Amino acid sequence: MAGPLYRYFIEDHRRLEALMNRAVADPEKIDEAAYAAFRRGLLRQIGMEEKILLPAAQAARGGPLPMAAKLRLDHGALAALLVPLPSPPITAAIRAILADHDRIEESAGGLYDLCEQLMAGKMDVLMAEVRNAPDVGTIPHNNDPNVLDGVRRIMARAGYNLDDYSEK
Repeated sequence: MAGPLYRYFIEDHRRLEALMNRAVADPEKIDEAAYAAFRRGLLRQIGMEEKILLPAAQAARGGPLPMAAKLRLDHGALAALLVPLPSPPITAAIRAILADHDRIEESAGGLYDLCEQLMAGKMDVLMAEVRNAPDVGTIPHNNDPNVLDGVRRIMARAGYNLDDYSEK
């Protein structure tokens, strides 16, 4: 049975999916308020996983989780994709990465399952840290060509190609 940590993060995944769906519902125009809420929420969740879950699981396990490197590369790619203005290729890339990424976190033996197992005796403390994680501030989007080149490099390091999500 799924524990509190698993339920918390699964509910947040569904909330973020709903925000992204609302943001891109009209193919002609991004819903800026929904996208801004999605952006803040995804950055907060990345922060919780990077600063709370992965370090706690590593300490409890006595070494990094097998999927930690992949999750961190995905987190970098996702954070980079949140810098430029949202566009169909940007939002398609985010959605595709999240589909794979969320499966790794949500599956049996995934991040949330392992954290529940490793931290069973300390779940109250871990959940308090998660619930008290601060909101993340954001800066304005930046569509400078150098930023987009950087996004492409970060995505390539994580095994993705932004051009795969461009309209052909």
